[in-house]
Amino acid sequence: MEDHTQAFLLKDGFLLLGTALAFVLLFRRLGLGATLGYLLAGAILGPYAFGLVGDAENKLGIAELGITLLLFIVGLELAPRRLWRMRNEIFGLGFLQVALCGLAVSAVIYYSTGFSVAAALALGLPLGLSSTAQVLPMLQSAGRLNTPFGERSFAVLLFQDLSIIPLITIIAAMNRNPHLPEGPPGWILVLETLAAIVGLILAGRFVIRPLFRLIGNLGEREMFVFAALFTVIASAALMEVLGLSTALGAFIAGVMLADTPYRHELEADVEPFRSILLGLFFMSVGMMLDLSAIAERPLFVASMALALIAVKASVIFGLGLLFRMNWRSALALGLLLSQGGEFGFVLFAQAQNAWLIEPQAASLFSAIVTLSMVTTPFLMMATARIREMPTSKETREGPRKDGASALVVGYGRFGQTVAQVLIAAEIQVTLIDTDIEMIDVASGFGAKVWFGDGTRIDLLRQAGAGHAQMIVFCIDGDQLSESFLQNVHEAFPDARILARVYDRRAMIRLMDAPVTFMVREVMESAVTMARSALEDLGLSVEQIDNAEEMYRSSDKERLSIQYETGDLRAARDHILTQDLRDAH
Repeated sequence: MEDHTQAFLLKDGFLLLGTALAFVLLFRRLGLGATLGYLLAGAILGPYAFGLVGDAENKLGIAELGITLLLFIVGLELAPRRLWRMRNEIFGLGFLQVALCGLAVSAVIYYSTGFSVAAALALGLPLGLSSTAQVLPMLQSAGRLNTPFGERSFAVLLFQDLSIIPLITIIAAMNRNPHLPEGPPGWILVLETLAAIVGLILAGRFVIRPLFRLIGNLGEREMFVFAALFTVIASAALMEVLGLSTALGAFIAGVMLADTPYRHELEADVEPFRSILLGLFFMSVGMMLDLSAIAERPLFVASMALALIAVKASVIFGLGLLFRMNWRSALALGLLLSQGGEFGFVLFAQAQNAWLIEPQAASLFSAIVTLSMVTTPFLMMATARIREMPTSKETREGPRKDGASALVVGYGRFGQTVAQVLIAAEIQVTLIDTDIEMIDVASGFGAKVWFGDGTRIDLLRQAGAGHAQMIVFCIDGDQLSESFLQNVHEAFPDARILARVYDRRAMIRLMDAPVTFMVREVMESAVTMARSALEDLGLSVEQIDNAEEMYRSSDKERLSIQYETGDLRAARDHILTQDLRDAH
């Protein structure tokens, strides 16, 4: 039995990963985005097509962790101060979007289907929500999450997560099933939510932060991965127990860690899990697409999906204008949030259990949600030229860059001097180090140093290397290799690379590396001391400059010969000795 189960899991894994790989590569190549590839791959594998992979609902339950991890990563990028600045968009624009879109879609369903008011509300209000799992990756991949447009989009999505509680309460209040146990009243759910949020904030401050500091001192990367996943799953589990949004719990945990030095390390560790599980989520959604329901009533599904998109896009477009967005950005916001969301599946199931809708209606409207999600990449592509004209206010202002112009890896004695000179020149700097004590000392002097291993490409990317003008490696010892620096250059071709190397052996080894500038650890300080010694001996500035130039020229020629021959003992006659000096 155990061998059979293992073989079954291996077969499912092989089919899911292989099909996802093929379709995502194809759809990326066609410029249609990964989400559509995952959805179509799932639909083909699912029980309503070839039936090669089953148990879609259980896979969906596991894959929803991808949304949870996504919200955790987004939370890491939103420090509490920045979140407070967005409060008007969250509770103003977000509230109006959920309320007006939900009521408008409910009205369309009521007048076009003949459903009861309760059924129309049970279907329409959930359809007012959008797909966080689809929209946020689209914003991230386009580099727009940290722009004003991205912040407004996220504010709406965040309020949609908060609105799950009142929507559950509304469905429970309309319950017609006498056998369904009554849940707690709405005000109890609100109090439980507030208590859970406060609990997560306190846990983040007094438990999670000290835990990561302890792990940072140990220097065990695997423990960081464990602790990061534990934080996400624990916060999600707390919300799950209370019947609330698991993604909201993970988001709060992320916000609580956004101002800590561990943010970039956490992002780099969690990102691979997020990508895999989010892909599995969309495949599970595709597997659940009831093709037979669509085949029975294709016109109804297609027309209702179009009506959903049109109504939501129109309402959100109007709200965008109301909140003083230019019409191009308002149109982009409306189209981006026009699809139904993954929470619709959950709320449809609750409405079915409450005898508000029939199972056939739940299947039909689940198909409508999935179809609306499929249309989003096409809508964004079709309207790209209209939305992205250079006359757009946001285009004129340019995106908000929270990243750095310079990324300094290593904040020891050497790195501190480099960073302070760059800061004195008004260059925005991001600092990375692995020494927890050094990070604590730096914070005492007002410097913000992030914890992380700067010899990891994924961490450099999370720290902002993608838009940095230069990456400066100031780390101790002989840790840099030519292959690593080549990988950095290929990953971030627009960034100049500067490196501190241990000695002339390291410099010779890195001669072919794509580095703009290299300096040996003690060379410049030694030259400075030699100049001071000559000055104390009474030599003129011209004599001192000549002596320094003689040394630098001789050393440069020696390095060149040693690099060409591969022999550190080569060019010994270029070493300035007393005998050689006397001979001159």
